[in-house]
Amino acid sequence: MTEQSEWRFSDDRGQLSTAPRRPGRVLAYVQAGATLWGLGIRPQGIFGSDHDGPDPDRAKTGTLPLDEVAYVGAGSGLDAERLLADRPDLVVTVSYGGGHVYGLAPETAKPLEERVPVVVIDVSQARTFTEIGERFAELARSLGAGGGADADADLDAARERLRAVAAVAGGADGPRVVAFSPAGPDQAHVARPKMWPELRVLTELGVRLVEPAPGPGANWSTLGRAETFALRPEVILTDIRAHAAPLDELRGEEHDTVPVVPWNPEPLYGPRDHARFLGLVADALEAARAR
Repeated sequence: MTEQSEWRFSDDRGQLSTAPRRPGRVLAYVQAGATLWGLGIRPQGIFGSDHDGPDPDRAKTGTLPLDEVAYVGAGSGLDAERLLADRPDLVVTVSYGGGHVYGLAPETAKPLEERVPVVVIDVSQARTFTEIGERFAELARSLGAGGGADADADLDAARERLRAVAAVAGGADGPRVVAFSPAGPDQAHVARPKMWPELRVLTELGVRLVEPAPGPGANWSTLGRAETFALRPEVILTDIRAHAAPLDELRGEEHDTVPVVPWNPEPLYGPRDHARFLGLVADALEAARAR
């Protein structure tokens, strides 16, 4: 084994993973796998969390070719043997702080790490969206991805367009944007924008995101239907993950003309995926201004 052939990557726990050669059979948490795909790395397989079911949540998979990428299950249905059945030589997952491996129970993560390198990327609110994206890009490059200049240019253009649209729409006095996860006909979990790296990007670009009142819940404020719409949303970012309730159950006919942006609170960190989301927000702001 030569120095050139050895693969090394230090993850966000400060844990160094090594392999005799660059890993090619990558198993990843769905968010990480879809992000890597957007950066030029095709995972061999993906897995979900306790929020997921027996089939992949297409709100989270982005443009992953699901006919080519195996979905091995989620949550309590996973154990080390099932994860290792197709002989991955690297597992990539995420953490929301403290180095905890998201999506895998400790009794699954520990024996897994004893048999295969596991890389954990921190996607918590303590980091910026750009910092998280850079870490995924570093990992993708270590796995052989190249290029990306066109995607970066697309992202720069999407940022500038949203900044311009938000300014024309009124900036701090522009359309009121509320991000939430419907929980049925009578309740919603309303996002606290400062706690979500992707939502902080919108604020930095001039979008007027509404902050729910202080109270229980670090990331979400759980409100009744009347309280949610008392925030007077003029643009809605709605959680489209499979475990969220449909927006139509919550909003009713009186709010069905408010522009809606589909939102995945577990975003993909590749530049093309992020540019697509920013473009949808810009479209919605323009629609709200035209109402």
